Amino acid sequence: MELNGIKPSQGAKHAKRRVGRGIGSGLGKTAGRGHKGQKSRAGGYHKVGFEGGQMPMQRRLPKRGFKSHLLKFNAEITLAALEQLDLAEVDILTLKQSGLVGQLAKNVKVIKSGTLSKAVKLNGISATAGAKAIIEAAGGSVA
Repeated sequence: MELNGIKPSQGAKHAKRRVGRGIGSGLGKTAGRGHKGQKSRAGGYHKVGFEGGQMPMQRRLPKRGFKSHLLKFNAEITLAALEQLDLAEVDILTLKQSGLVGQLAKNVKVIKSGTLSKAVKLNGISATAGAKAIIEAAGGSVA
């Protein structure tokens, strides 16, 4: 095989559709655009979601939900992650350094997921009621 003998496989390449080139081509006169109307004209089309003047779907449906802009400042950590961290005292700075919470986090909360066998003291970190019970049962404290 030579480089000058390489060809694309059969059917991989096809000629571009040439419209408006006479009756015999099958795409003459209106060039496949039909008769009259907005779609037949050059440069004429509608915006996405336009329904001919009828109230569009995205405006007919009710608005729903809410996403707090403060969400990026809140983080959560599991009991299992605290277990793996293996520290006696934990605060937000140590969690940021270990990569368990994002750098933007201002409020961190421990959630009850997993188990905890070591005593851990939390400084400036809140905990859910269930997580607090497990931390205190292991001999730790939530400050």
